[in-house]
Amino acid sequence: MLMAHPTVLKDLVERYETLLPQAGDDSAEAHRRLEDVTYTLCVSTGTRDIDTALTTARRQLARTGSGAGSGGGFALAR
Repeated sequence: MLMAHPTVLKDLVERYETLLPQAGDDSAEAHRRLEDVTYTLCVSTGTRDIDTALTTARRQLARTGSGAGSGGGFALAR
């Protein structure tokens, strides 16, 4: 299976975490951007829902030692 580059995954997770609170302000633009990053995260991780995509992305980042945004909270392992 192809895997997204760690830098791409880290950026996607950080964008998702940034956009999530903004989507609650009823802005159509914020909702669209959140949907776009959610879709891209799912495709990049080979998953179908955002919770699994985030878990998979964080697991891959932990394996590569790349870390993830504020929601990371995981130990780096090789």
